[in-house]
Amino acid sequence: MVRWVMYDIGENKARSAISRACKRAGLYRVQYSVFLGSLSPTEFDELRLEVEDHVDPDRDKVYLFTMSKRELKSTILLGQAFDKKLVTDEVRALFI
Repeated sequence: MVRWVMYDIGENKARSAISRACKRAGLYRVQYSVFLGSLSPTEFDELRLEVEDHVDPDRDKVYLFTMSKRELKSTILLGQAFDKKLVTDEVRALFI
């Protein structure tokens, strides 16, 4: 499954920690505060718990959601959009 993480975090330290957690989980940064990539249910739960540790529920906004690869392929990307093949592991499969 394709997993999305989007956030609006006020504190720099928390924002950096969430960004690092997303990168460690193997997500791709597609905008400053938007990451996506393929994660198993367990990996997604672990990431959610780590992100939750840095969120101030009175100020911050974080969205974590799932999309099927079929749904991602049907999205319309405009401008300087990301490469869908990187997110769906199609590129990696070419080198295995």
